[in-house]
Amino acid sequence: MVWIPDNEEVWQSAEITKNYKAGDRFLQVQLEDGTEINYPVDPAALPPLRNPDILVGENDLTALSYLHEPAVLHNLKIRFVESKLIYTYSGIILVAINPYKQLPIYGDAIIHAYSGQNMGDMDPHIFAVAEEAYKQMARNNKNQSIIVSGESGAGKTVSARYTMRYFATVSKSTSNAHVEDKVLASNPITEAVGNAKTTRNDNSSRFGKYTEISFDQSYRIIGANMRTYLLEKSRVVFQSENERNYHIFYQLCASAMQPEFQHLKLGSAEKFNYTRMGGNTVIEGVDDRANMVETQKTFALLGLKEDFQMDIFKTLAAILHLGNVEITAVGDERSSISPEDSHLNMFCELLDLNFDKMTQWLCHRKIITTSETVIKPMTKAQAVNARDALAKKIYSHLFDFIVERINQALQFTGKQHTFIGVLDIYGFETFDVNSFEQFCINYANEKLQLQFNLHVFKLEQEEYMKEDIPWTLIDFYDNQPVIDLIEAKMGILELLDEECLLPHGTDENWLQKLYNNFVNKNALFEKPRMSNTSFIIQHFADKVEYKCEGFLEKNRDTVYEVLMEILKESKFRSSLSLLMETLNATTPHYVRCIKPNDEKQPFEFDSKRVAQQLRACGVLETIRISAQSYPSRWTYIEFFSRYSILMTQQELSLNDKKQICKIVLQRLIQDPNQYQFGRTKIFFRAGQVAYLEKLRSDKLRHACIMIQKSVRGWLQRKKFLRIKQAAVTIQQYFRGQQAITARALKQTWAAIIIQKYCRGYLVRKLCQLIHVAAVTIQAFTRGFLARKKYRKMLEEHKAVILQKYARAWLARRRFQNIRRFVSNIQLSYRVQRLQKKIEEQVRNTSQFMICTVFLSYLFFAVNSKLNNVSMHLSLSFSELHFKSFYFYIIILITLLYADLKPRGVVVNMIPGLPAHILFMCVRYADYLNDADMLKSFINVTIDGIKQVVKENSEDFEMLSFWLSNTYYFLNCLKQYSGEEEFMKSNTPRQNKNCLKHFDLSEYRQILSDLAIRIYHQFIIVMENNIQPMIVPGMLEYESLQGISGLKPTGFRKRSSSIDDTDTYTMTSILQQLSYFYSTMCQNGLDSELLKQAVKQLFFLIGAVTLNSLFLRKDMCSCRKGMQIRCNISYLEEWLKDKNLQSSNAKETLEPLAQAAWLLQVKKITDDDAKEICEHCTSLSTVQIVKILNSYTPIDDFEKRVAPSFVRKVQAMLNNREDVPQLMLDTKYLFQVTFPFTPSPHALEMIQVPSSFKLGFLTRV
Repeated sequence: MVWIPDNEEVWQSAEITKNYKAGDRFLQVQLEDGTEINYPVDPAALPPLRNPDILVGENDLTALSYLHEPAVLHNLKIRFVESKLIYTYSGIILVAINPYKQLPIYGDAIIHAYSGQNMGDMDPHIFAVAEEAYKQMARNNKNQSIIVSGESGAGKTVSARYTMRYFATVSKSTSNAHVEDKVLASNPITEAVGNAKTTRNDNSSRFGKYTEISFDQSYRIIGANMRTYLLEKSRVVFQSENERNYHIFYQLCASAMQPEFQHLKLGSAEKFNYTRMGGNTVIEGVDDRANMVETQKTFALLGLKEDFQMDIFKTLAAILHLGNVEITAVGDERSSISPEDSHLNMFCELLDLNFDKMTQWLCHRKIITTSETVIKPMTKAQAVNARDALAKKIYSHLFDFIVERINQALQFTGKQHTFIGVLDIYGFETFDVNSFEQFCINYANEKLQLQFNLHVFKLEQEEYMKEDIPWTLIDFYDNQPVIDLIEAKMGILELLDEECLLPHGTDENWLQKLYNNFVNKNALFEKPRMSNTSFIIQHFADKVEYKCEGFLEKNRDTVYEVLMEILKESKFRSSLSLLMETLNATTPHYVRCIKPNDEKQPFEFDSKRVAQQLRACGVLETIRISAQSYPSRWTYIEFFSRYSILMTQQELSLNDKKQICKIVLQRLIQDPNQYQFGRTKIFFRAGQVAYLEKLRSDKLRHACIMIQKSVRGWLQRKKFLRIKQAAVTIQQYFRGQQAITARALKQTWAAIIIQKYCRGYLVRKLCQLIHVAAVTIQAFTRGFLARKKYRKMLEEHKAVILQKYARAWLARRRFQNIRRFVSNIQLSYRVQRLQKKIEEQVRNTSQFMICTVFLSYLFFAVNSKLNNVSMHLSLSFSELHFKSFYFYIIILITLLYADLKPRGVVVNMIPGLPAHILFMCVRYADYLNDADMLKSFINVTIDGIKQVVKENSEDFEMLSFWLSNTYYFLNCLKQYSGEEEFMKSNTPRQNKNCLKHFDLSEYRQILSDLAIRIYHQFIIVMENNIQPMIVPGMLEYESLQGISGLKPTGFRKRSSSIDDTDTYTMTSILQQLSYFYSTMCQNGLDSELLKQAVKQLFFLIGAVTLNSLFLRKDMCSCRKGMQIRCNISYLEEWLKDKNLQSSNAKETLEPLAQAAWLLQVKKITDDDAKEICEHCTSLSTVQIVKILNSYTPIDDFEKRVAPSFVRKVQAMLNNREDVPQLMLDTKYLFQVTFPFTPSPHALEMIQVPSSFKLGFLTRV
């Protein structure tokens, strides 16, 4: 397959039908439409070869084996038209094609998906470039720049806006100043005053903008600064047909009837000269009034007050009124303005100017000589030019003033650590008539192209040095001579400045100097054959013819000094030099925006227009530089995975994969000059990857043939054996039939029947006899044993009763004697000793906690039958009780919250033991009927749980432990609340333990809220632990043998190491899930809560995997669908093994399972489309179409999904009502419920382990 030039499509694919021999002048080819032609060829320059279909549609153009213009154009077209992908890498460049349609690929979910990812890990995207710049800034502490360029309508402004939004989202400031919102708010304002409708674009930026976003040491946005270039001032006073002035004028006119604007005396845009020149003042689908409200809001967000805004609107209104000032001719040499001119009067009123002076100096000019000052009248044409020059100057200063105030609003007090600059500037421009504006734009692009060429050259050299590859000099286009022609001494700009200084300088005189200096002396400068008012410059992108008319006036920026001070020199060159210095001091990242067609039709690809822009923006130059050296680069792992099928068993037996790759490559490609071995990559010359793909395809085809041969042989053998067996059976029955007579068959059959009944009778009779005997023996034996056992139990029971009464009487007698003897002595001594100890410990304790204490026994004794203790002693004990109460509070809470380690106490412990202990303390306060004690205890308990959760917010085991105990504590409060709905499962003894005096429903709600907070933090910790494993394990790791889907990834590599032993696998995910499960079980987490947690984790796994699949075109293949389905089965098996099928976790994986099925199913016929629509019910229309468009064949045996099939599926899904959202919300949390599960454990049976160190507790 080759590419041949075509007038319509630029290049056309053709298949060679006859072998080409050296020296042939014609190439016999067949075009795609079936036409056969003899194409004339030059043996020294044969047509470029076409890449294998397997390489078409790559994310990175440098991954193509044959690198040239037709390959680039075709790859972009396939991605844009068929796959609906607008972004493609070309080495270090991101090519962005304007889709002219809103796409669901810029939400916050997409931003978070790209955040932290390496460039090349996911599909090309503007967010990937922004992330790369942000990451390099943070890693290298070096300033970055993102250079966004392209012609009008290509989408530069939108791309720049998305990069700034990305930075604002991923680097949120911790302050309350909302710096990110202010940075983003600057965009609508600058677009209002600097953007306009052109024939190519409804929102074309008519100025260049460099926004410098500043970051602190934590790499959070602290402010920004904006610089502007090349404002198209001429648009203020003139617009071509079907174009508009700047948006702000139309927004102001649309709001003219609003009360706050009525004093400006405005009306519709059709009433003003400066807004009606283009013929159409309205943009379809744009509401200028609503946009005005948005502009005012953004002014306010930046802190610009209403009086400042009104000053701006007054100035804008004054410009419109100035454009309507009527200047009439008075003879041939003079002009005048009527004293009754309402527009001039309004202009002066709005700007607070003297009407008479403005009337005079708009029609006169002052000429100052050495001896006198002369006032000279102007003609009507001169006066109109002066009026328009004044309008342009006012608007230019207003624009600069607004930018200055925006920069003041974005100023920051801290110190800038690093910055990322975003440059949004015109690309190379060429029109039918090119003037000073196009000259300045193209000059700026020449400077940017030189910087780009040097950077590409530098990166290429660094890549070779890093890989220890010998560096060879690469020839690339050097546009320094063009820049010298423009800016060198006695160059075009210097001659222009020189002519501007002359009193009688003209465009014609300046042009004649250019002819004299450069025609036939500089190959980059030409004089048109048919014109004496133009000149031609050979730029890096194309030849451009410039008309000299207006060059001097625009370079001077002339406004007569009575109206405003004359600017002596254009500031453009100095600002451009400053810009280039800034860019050269940063690490640049390039975004080239491409306009696919001039009609603004969505996903329409005009090959001619795209090819023209690719040549102009440097993409093809990058490709040319890459093609000269080793354009295809594979890591050793990629090469090994892709081409292991070409390796012999002996080669595969080696342990060193890098060495295997070298041996295989030396065997497959005989010419060592066609490849180079680097440290981590293999470098290939152009065409070598295509050759390897052919070898691989041939090997696979041969293997398929062998498999087909074997299977077909097996099927035929199986069929033959089945036929043979049938024939033998038929023969057998036929021969037997001949040998057996009918009489013999009847006799034999009768004998068999008689034998059957006789044998049955004899066996039944014997069985009945044995059964009767066995039953009789069993009955007598069982009766004897039962009577014997009954007599023994009766005797033992009577003995026990006698022993019980005797031992009880002896024990009571002994106890009464001892108690009477020691109680009076011990009680007084112990109370005094304990009181002293408690007072000492209370003095050393600052915490206020609550627990039950062993003094409860004494408290009970004082309030019962010990009447011999004095009243004084009773009062002392009461005081002692409260002191000891506070002391033991401290010990209990400290031990439970601070010293308790989940891993050390959960073994052989009933679930929720700390919760039960805490509840028994609550019950003790209820027993005392002490409201203050109860309130204090519960409050301190809740605060303690909050504190321990806060201090261990990242400790999964601790969160699991306290989630379980908070849940059990809540259940205990319900179970023993005394409410009937919670007492249904209680035992009589548990009902006796219910709370008697207090209703704790209010505290139950507080505890429930606390449990929800712990659960959410618990889920966050689990998600943070497992999320890094999901994409590598579920998507990237390939556990199924023989289905490797690795393909070359071009300049952007996902891996630079040949050691993949540390990567996460599906086993890693399962092990992490098992760890979560075992920990939750050990900590006694309720089974329902455990199921909810597992369901949340499975949702995260499915959502993250599916989101990554949407953004990874290289993963959308049939083989990857098989791998995903296999991984899902592992997860389902894990659920089954843990008995969690009822958790509904499997259902959360349904969207991912359907996506995997969609990758594997046939996608050709109408029935296939119908089946897809019926089966993929958990996927939205946007998601189904995205997968179909992204489907990428891994081998030649797979076919791409036809665009017609995608449209067919889309039409069938039109009636489906679903959210047009591509990404799943990975932050979504299912509603958690805490089911009431009564504790089966009786409180009186609970034992406190010694490991709790709570020996001071005594059961009441």
